[in-house]
Amino acid sequence: MQFRDIIGQESVKQHLIQTVKESRVSHAQLFLGPEGSGSLPLALAYAQYISCQDKQPNDSCGECSSCRKYQKLIHPDLHFSYPFFAKHKEDTATTFAAEWREAFLANPYLNLDEWRNQLEAENKQANINIAECHQIIQKLSLKPFEAEYKVLIMWLPEYLDKEGNTLLKVIEEPQQKTLFLLVAQNQDQILNTILSRTQLVKIGRLADQEVKSFLMESHHLDEARAAQIAYLSEGNLQAAQTILAGEINNNFELFVNWMRMCFGNQVIQVIDFVDTLAKLGRENQKNLLRYGIKLIRESLMVLSGANQLVHLQTAEAEFIRKFSATIDLAKAEALANEMEKSHYHVERNANPRILFLDVSLQFIKILKFNTLPLTNGTQYIN
Repeated sequence: MQFRDIIGQESVKQHLIQTVKESRVSHAQLFLGPEGSGSLPLALAYAQYISCQDKQPNDSCGECSSCRKYQKLIHPDLHFSYPFFAKHKEDTATTFAAEWREAFLANPYLNLDEWRNQLEAENKQANINIAECHQIIQKLSLKPFEAEYKVLIMWLPEYLDKEGNTLLKVIEEPQQKTLFLLVAQNQDQILNTILSRTQLVKIGRLADQEVKSFLMESHHLDEARAAQIAYLSEGNLQAAQTILAGEINNNFELFVNWMRMCFGNQVIQVIDFVDTLAKLGRENQKNLLRYGIKLIRESLMVLSGANQLVHLQTAEAEFIRKFSATIDLAKAEALANEMEKSHYHVERNANPRILFLDVSLQFIKILKFNTLPLTNGTQYIN
């Protein structure tokens, strides 16, 4: 992975390159950025640049033996750690190394859901277990084999439980020429004992223009559609690709029909519709809810008088115009809150029929009977 392969993040790239040129490579660094921002490929490009045998002014050469091995993720001094779905207590990241290489090389911006699908893990919970921590200590106790540095990249250290404290010594006092790169999305979920021992590299979300350009160049979308998807993705390149892949499900038509049935109090039709939603699969359900949340937020802007900030295609814009005329700010906020709660529970494997029936009934109360929810304590159990 070279810096030139990564979308945007030019200032971060220059900062990382400068640390190498000035020999200021900290042994433990935390690459902190939102999903789809490129934190993981940046960490790999950084490691490749450090190990490159013919460094260029602004990138690794991509041609030396070290770069070629890095690009295939087979360099003997490059190690990965990541959440996985253990079948046995002795399983470690190495158990799933082949699947990891395949998933990462296919999409360096992958998220945990895509990784879960790669492993066909269904509803299993991901974590980085104690066996993996012990293996990390063993790997990093050895001297580099070929390169100047031995590198370990840990993706999503948020999934380290208290077992992560076993890594404190190797993070604080590593072997000479050892580089520990953590790639995280949620700082608050990382063990404080680990957080305090790392140097922070802050990575921001991508600009809409950067996502748009990527979609036009890599997926050959027309400018209008690329701009629309970039806008909906909110700087998340993985989300943009997920939206693009999910377009066959026609989220606009599904969402519009859902709102019409709820507004018309068509309970029998809603029940049939819930069965349709339940069969979509978790990722498509999440995509639909994210799409709906985005449309409701557009309605909030229209209701607030900020029409000039709404950038939607013709059909969507027409729906927002008509829909905004039937609700007020309180209703729009209540609808968005219900969908955000539903998205949260879908991620946690709620029973989809129970979940979508309940949220549909909440929509009916809000849209038809002007009843706003007072609490958010509803629990969905699979």
